[in-house]
Amino acid sequence: MNSDLLGSILPLVVLFAIFYFMIIKPQQKQQKQHQDMLDNLNKGDKIITTGGLLVKITKIDDDILTVTSNDGDNTLKVVRSYVASKWED
Repeated sequence: MNSDLLGSILPLVVLFAIFYFMIIKPQQKQQKQHQDMLDNLNKGDKIITTGGLLVKITKIDDDILTVTSNDGDNTLKVVRSYVASKWED
């Protein structure tokens, strides 16, 4: 009876372990890297927003970033959480 129970539970445990190491763990690592990047943003950094704008940070106030477009004509405010990545020329 115990071997039948073990035989039916073991595949589920193995499946969960595979699922964890193939999907959950890499996603957590990616989220941590993105949060570290958001925490280390500085004035002068060039960023890409989730909306696809390529802008430069001119001022940081807690979670609000003041940014300018590349031509310097337009000034916008962006919430920090809407930064997708840093942009290098």
